[in-house]
Amino acid sequence: MLRSIKKVLGYQVKAVDATFGRVEDTYFDDYLWAIRYFVVDTVGLLSEEPVLISPQSVGEPNWEDLVLPVELTREQIENSPSIDTDLPVSRQHEAELAKHYSWAPYWVQPGEAEPEVPIPPVGEAEDGLKITGDPDLRSFCEVVDYHVHASDGEVGHVHDMIADTRNWVIRYLVVDTHRLLPGGKVLVSPGWTQQIDWDRSEVVVAATREDIKNAPKFRSDMPINRKDEVRLYDYYGRPGYWQ
Repeated sequence: MLRSIKKVLGYQVKAVDATFGRVEDTYFDDYLWAIRYFVVDTVGLLSEEPVLISPQSVGEPNWEDLVLPVELTREQIENSPSIDTDLPVSRQHEAELAKHYSWAPYWVQPGEAEPEVPIPPVGEAEDGLKITGDPDLRSFCEVVDYHVHASDGEVGHVHDMIADTRNWVIRYLVVDTHRLLPGGKVLVSPGWTQQIDWDRSEVVVAATREDIKNAPKFRSDMPINRKDEVRLYDYYGRPGYWQ
């Protein structure tokens, strides 16, 4: 099922024995565009810091009641390793989380063993270089409003993302073009991006302004079905990810 990530923000998070917070963000990796963590605000309920919950522990969302169920206990969450979400999340912190919750580390391929070389924490390496954590994890809330450029000029900004809730892979960026083009909102697959400049907050799409202007329009009030996806991929002349 394809769902808006923006609409999941604010969902109440329900553990097996308690309701403990709300979704305030998601972290995804910028290589496979898969959501790796839900950032859950628990201030005033369990702790003073948000907690990270892997999709491995997430059940089927209750779309009507706006609830995200997690297969964890209150005690597990209370004793979770603390994470400062104002800083990049280091692989060491991720390893601690995976060990605490018995999650399968997503960065280890099936059948492989964990790397034996310890990963240094956030701080300063022996050569004096700053270690800022895993560069592949990105905040959804940070990427929203990134400027989007076609091959021949700016076309709008990232308004939302659409994820497949079966595996929490991001299938589309929702691009709002109304500031520059009279086209409203359109969908662009992350696989069609030519470049993403994280420092300049820019996304470059391998298409022209005219291509994007005339692309099938996206309606946030209508569910996305396979027929819509086929039409979109056919328009851009690209093979579908489901093939």
